[in-house]
Amino acid sequence: MPAAVSDEQGIVDGHGPDAAYPPGPELRRLADAVRRVTDQVVRTHASPALLSEAAAAVEQAAALLDPVSPGWAPSVRAHPLSDLDPHVYFPFSPIVGWYSPLAPPLECTVGETGGITAHATLGAAYEGPPGCVHGGIIAGLFDELLGIANITAGVGAMTGTLTIKYRSPTPLYTELTFAGHTEQIDGRKVFTRGTMHAGERLCAEAEGIFIVVDPARFFDHTAEHGAAASPVQEET
Repeated sequence: MPAAVSDEQGIVDGHGPDAAYPPGPELRRLADAVRRVTDQVVRTHASPALLSEAAAAVEQAAALLDPVSPGWAPSVRAHPLSDLDPHVYFPFSPIVGWYSPLAPPLECTVGETGGITAHATLGAAYEGPPGCVHGGIIAGLFDELLGIANITAGVGAMTGTLTIKYRSPTPLYTELTFAGHTEQIDGRKVFTRGTMHAGERLCAEAEGIFIVVDPARFFDHTAEHGAAASPVQEET
């Protein structure tokens, strides 16, 4: 199935026939439910019998979705739009996507003068050191948020280097506040910074150098290498 296109928002994704079935509250409800189960799985005290019953329910849900889940297709934007809500821009992102159960419950806001702020409370599914958020998760959050900050500055770019400075442990089950902004654009290089706080305490800082890529080359690479990894499904 070819990637679907929404004329209203200009979004190109691999979700399916968006003109008839756009992502909506039902899909978000499903993603939230899977996210909730993921959190429960890593901290459950359920008995073996109850675990078997829960597994059967999840397997039944998977069986319901199998017949209507087409093969993967590249999910790319035609061009960045600085005034578009990040959750609409990246609806299936594993970091900020409302419709991806992999994504933490992260809420992003674009500033009136540019830049990005976000708030999140991360639970047990994202634990690294006891009681703390995994450092790799923090790096992934910064990678996405700094990229969105670049988009708010009117430039889409790929991560070249990303440096994280972990200033203090990042606690679980505590509201975290992120901020990111683009500092400088020098030719193809985009320099971006971000911070993460738990209350007044600075937990981490990030510095990124992003590289502007020719969209045609990027799309060609995605189609060539991404499509090769797409699961093959027979037409029904």
